[in-house]
Amino acid sequence: MAAFNGIREVENYFVPLLNQFKSRSEWKQIHASIITHGLSQSSFIITKMVDLCDKIGDMDYATRLFNHVSDPNVFLYNSIIRAYTHNSLYPHVIRIYKQILTKSLEFPDRFTFPFVFKSCASLGSCYLGKQVHGHLCKFGPKCHVVTENALVDMYMKFDALDDARKVFDEMSERDVISWNSLLSGHARLGQMKKAKALFDSMPEKTIVSWTAMISGYKGVGCYAEAMEFFRDMQLAGVEPDEISLISVLPSCSHLGSLELGKWIHMYAERKGFLSQTGVCNALVEMYCKCGSISQAVQLFDRMKGKDVISWSTMISGYAHHGNADGAIKTFDEMQRAKVKPNGITFLGLLSACSHVGLWQQGLKYFDMMREDYHIEPKIEHYGCLIDILARAGKLERAVEVTKTMPMRPDSKIWGSLLSSCRTRGNLDVALLAVDHLVELEPEDMGNYVLLSNIYADLGKWEEVGRLRKLIRKGNIKRTPGCSLIEVDNVVQEFVAGDDRKPFWTDICSVLQLFSAHQDQDVIKNNSALASIGMV
Repeated sequence: MAAFNGIREVENYFVPLLNQFKSRSEWKQIHASIITHGLSQSSFIITKMVDLCDKIGDMDYATRLFNHVSDPNVFLYNSIIRAYTHNSLYPHVIRIYKQILTKSLEFPDRFTFPFVFKSCASLGSCYLGKQVHGHLCKFGPKCHVVTENALVDMYMKFDALDDARKVFDEMSERDVISWNSLLSGHARLGQMKKAKALFDSMPEKTIVSWTAMISGYKGVGCYAEAMEFFRDMQLAGVEPDEISLISVLPSCSHLGSLELGKWIHMYAERKGFLSQTGVCNALVEMYCKCGSISQAVQLFDRMKGKDVISWSTMISGYAHHGNADGAIKTFDEMQRAKVKPNGITFLGLLSACSHVGLWQQGLKYFDMMREDYHIEPKIEHYGCLIDILARAGKLERAVEVTKTMPMRPDSKIWGSLLSSCRTRGNLDVALLAVDHLVELEPEDMGNYVLLSNIYADLGKWEEVGRLRKLIRKGNIKRTPGCSLIEVDNVVQEFVAGDDRKPFWTDICSVLQLFSAHQDQDVIKNNSALASIGMV
């Protein structure tokens, strides 16, 4: 090896070697040579080595390298903090940050704080985050956009909207990341009026901005608004990416917008997004909920990287269509593929069993969930189990489950019992269910109507009259019926009693025309039947 004139020249010699090593043994040879040349305490060389450890994911080696340096400089501190953050070792980030404050003559700089703020957010420690914010005011650059963006993002993840807004308002320079951090936080928390106001005032909108709005509206159940934003995004010339597609597809599912869902499928295939499991999962769910189970099966069968969400979605899709056999066969295939089921998987299985009365199979899956997979049933699982037993006529057993389940039964569970009581004519269980429903949903007319129908089926007309008087006198609300229809890729919603819809008069005229034609057809049919002595 050639002679060197100084430390810097030796350091510069090893830099290209570190960047070009081809194996772990070669790496160790270079490290040994660095030690023999007296560079084991060189913050410059160790920083380069820590950065390389970060790239290959060997944080144990990076830690040993760092710990061996007796007096790290701020660049080495920042390198190990960055590496720990990239590898989600957030407690180590805080430990090193405290070491800077207590043991080093160096101060944190603009490259330190963004990673420390991210670590505080990931650890869920708002108190610690505010302490570091105080250190930023004391030591750090107060007008550095990357640091301030990390601070805004941290406060938004803590749901500390006032603190985030204060930092945002005091920023001397804002970029699109600043706006998107604030916007995404409001949208995630369902504060869509504030999110919309921010969106409208943004000087520059990116795919992240549009996707945040789409996801936010979907999160609060405003599915039509989510789809409208998706269309506006395309009109603005912004091409959807995988995340925006995954964000809008649940809205297609809820509104039954199959045509838009099919367009998204073709677009995803053209762009190569079908290699992404998340996109395929969202498409399978959309097809299932929009009534196109055959297309869901075709897409599911073509998927290569099926995860637990893929299998659970397909099982739930079969359950949604009342195909218990398809759900059970898919679960068997899932087990053969050695994919571990989760709570949603079993919820789909239980729902499938409920639809077709497979109560023994349902009990088997409920026990399997707890005993074989150690999944603690939630209220939804108990609800399905009770529905299975009630539909199968095992009302007493269903009631026993409501008494022994570890959480309080909700209105869906008692409503399921009440519905089954009419089929079985069980007045005692019906009255028990109504007592709880009156407490949980005192203004819901449907519960009283169901009980009234049970009384009517049993010939208890005095009780029917009493209930009807109670309904008329009480503050009991009737949930209006509604229906959805998709025309020219636009979903229209019709609610019973709502005459504010555009073209309402024209719609009524057409319906009257249909009704008149139907009456004429009935008259013609009756005349034809009378001529041959059938009426």
